[in-house]
Amino acid sequence: MINKITIVFFLLISCISKNNVKENVEEVFSIVIHGGAGTMSRNTMTEEIKKQYIDKLDEAVSAGYRILKNGGSSQEAVEKTIIIMEDSPLFNAGKGAVLNYEGNVELDASFMNGKSLNAGAISGSSSIKNPISAAISVMKNSPHVMLSGAGADEFANNQKLVLQPNSYFIINRRLNSLKSAKSKENPSNNLEQKIGTVGCVALDKYGNISAGTSTGGMTNKRWNRIGDVPIIGSGTYANNKTCGVSTTGWGEFFIRSVAAYDISALMEYKGLTVSEASKIVIHEKIAKLGGNGGVIALDVKGNVAMEMNTEGMYRAHMDSRGNKKIKIFRED
Repeated sequence: MINKITIVFFLLISCISKNNVKENVEEVFSIVIHGGAGTMSRNTMTEEIKKQYIDKLDEAVSAGYRILKNGGSSQEAVEKTIIIMEDSPLFNAGKGAVLNYEGNVELDASFMNGKSLNAGAISGSSSIKNPISAAISVMKNSPHVMLSGAGADEFANNQKLVLQPNSYFIINRRLNSLKSAKSKENPSNNLEQKIGTVGCVALDKYGNISAGTSTGGMTNKRWNRIGDVPIIGSGTYANNKTCGVSTTGWGEFFIRSVAAYDISALMEYKGLTVSEASKIVIHEKIAKLGGNGGVIALDVKGNVAMEMNTEGMYRAHMDSRGNKKIKIFRED
């Protein structure tokens, strides 16, 4: 017969083994960001400008990583990371956003929570300093998914979000881009003025995915044009069953392809990996329609995809071990 001492011994061994297993289980979390696709060229980018972009991407992805590492939510990580890029004049979002035909800034943003499938978006704002925060507020504090124009600005003001005069967002580089676009015989063929966004997808320690995207849209746009960014399923999508996605590119094609949701659907219904699904959407579906751009995506296991059919895409990724990748051009 097994005596009491033997039983106690085996119970102690069992407890020690279980604790060791818990200690050895790695906490999985991850973050990936982009700062727009197709607006760069190796031939024209100086080392100084390249360093500016790499440093800002590093700052943004590292900020989100710290939040996740310290147990913060993917929603918080996405918001804080995108705010850093919105506050930088380097990207087409927030300060430094491109100008419309009248020389003004119109801002779009969206956010989606992969656990609840709740989402929020704003479009055509002329004064919200950080549109991503407004999109999250729409999700959290209103019965709606998307608000636009003056209504979005009024809502943001009611939410005590920071507003700025339209002049705050305008920089000389964007003024020159608008002049250049208007001087071309057929500006509709100028791809560079159609591409530019910032986005972030994060997976937190609790297995929740969030995705967000923010942009100033298209240079020289008219008639309150709205692209894919504020449209849930086109510019942004997140679902804990599959992945989170943020797109960047020629928005009309991403809208027609419902690109962000399509990546999730290919994973859910065909069993594809996040990498396989992203490649199909960007290189087959979007490209065959004549569209250009890129996508970042992150699945529930922390696997990442960063696909583009352009010369480059500002992008960065950090995993739970702190491994960091920052890239600009496609071949990097």
